[in-house]
Amino acid sequence: MTAHFLGPAPESPAARRLCDADVAEVGYVMNNTTLWAHAPEVYAALSGQLAAIAQAYGLTVRERGILVAASASTIRDSYCALAWGGKLAEEAGEALAAGVLRGTDEGLTEAERALAAWARAVARDANATTAADVRALREAGFPAEKILAITAYVALRVAYATVNDALGARPDAQFRATTPPAVLAAVTFGRPIAPASPA
Repeated sequence: MTAHFLGPAPESPAARRLCDADVAEVGYVMNNTTLWAHAPEVYAALSGQLAAIAQAYGLTVRERGILVAASASTIRDSYCALAWGGKLAEEAGEALAAGVLRGTDEGLTEAERALAAWARAVARDANATTAADVRALREAGFPAEKILAITAYVALRVAYATVNDALGARPDAQFRATTPPAVLAAVTFGRPIAPASPA
C-alpha cells in the first residue's frame, strides 16, 4: 500500500529541502513529507504560521504536545497522535502522553487539563464552545491573547491533520519501533501504520 494517495511528488529544490530536513531530524523521509512535497510552499506557509504562534506566545513543547495529542485524538488522526504522542512522551513520560490521547489526562496540571479540554472542544465542534469554556482557561491563568493564540494553533494543527488524513497519509512504519508502547496502545483510531519497506 502507498504512503498516501498522490504518489511521488515531482522533483524540485523545495521538495528536496523538505526531505533533507526530515533526514537530518529523524533519519528518514516521513510519509507526510512526501505528500506535502507536492506543494512545498503550502507546507512552508502552514508550518511557518504554527512556528510563529508557538514562538510569539511561548508555547512549550509540552504545551504543544498536549494541544496536538488532544486535538488529534479527537478528530481520530493517527499520524499526528503518534508523532506528537511520542514527542510528549519524551518530554513528560509515556503514561502522561497516553492519558492525553485517551482523554483521561492522567498527570496533567490543572492548567494543562484546561488546555487539553479546550483543544478537544475546538477540534470536536467549534460552534459548540461556550463562554464557560473560555472562562476555564482564564481561571487556569491564560490571558486573552494566549487563549486566542492557542485556539489558532489548534485550528491550524487540525487543518494540517485534515490534509494528511484526506489524502491518505499513513503513519510511518518507523513509529512501531520509535513510539513508546503506551502511546502505540492508545492510538486505536485513524489510518493504520504503514507496512515496513522491503529490505
